[in-house]
Amino acid sequence: MSIMLDSANPEDARRARELGFVEDVTTNPTLIAKTGRPPLELLSELVEIVPGHVFYQLTAPSVEARYDQAWEAHEIRPDKVILKIPATTENIAMAARLEQHGIECAITAIASPAQAYLAAQAEAAYAIPYVNRLTRTYGDGLAVVRQIAAILQGTETEILAASLKSVEEVVGAILAGAQHVTLPLELILALGEHEFSRRAIADFDASMHSAKP
Repeated sequence: MSIMLDSANPEDARRARELGFVEDVTTNPTLIAKTGRPPLELLSELVEIVPGHVFYQLTAPSVEARYDQAWEAHEIRPDKVILKIPATTENIAMAARLEQHGIECAITAIASPAQAYLAAQAEAAYAIPYVNRLTRTYGDGLAVVRQIAAILQGTETEILAASLKSVEEVVGAILAGAQHVTLPLELILALGEHEFSRRAIADFDASMHSAKP
């Protein structure tokens, strides 16, 4: 079970690494575009910042072009790059080809248990549902995660829950069966905070001050 940083910003990656419990980074085309930098140049920097993996999404316009793009990204750091491949039948078939060459793949934008089932058949390392987006579109993204967890039980494909917008949604995704979550930096930081804990710390501090001779 792991917490991953969902960002393409190298400074976010450095801050997350300093926390000591975040090793992996997930990116997507939107996050990369926000940096204004060439995608592969950014990927080359991110793999040097974090100790774990960097997830990089394929965007070329055809299957064969995406296949070539996959190799180009993989060769930057074969031990650290995981390819994100959007969930379609032809893309999942391409992922199966890549996995046969030892290239780790994550099937992303999964919206149904059927797609997760195909991801497992392709031996993809991860299935990525967009939880909050599914909730906004269909009503209950966490229910989809629970169904995917049931489908993937006993397989090597693990659930990486994305599009999480609150601490409660993060906890809900884990309880629904997600082995991993990917979060923006501000949400990672929010996980360790709670009003009760702050009040307790204040009470302890007050007690210590009152106990001084």
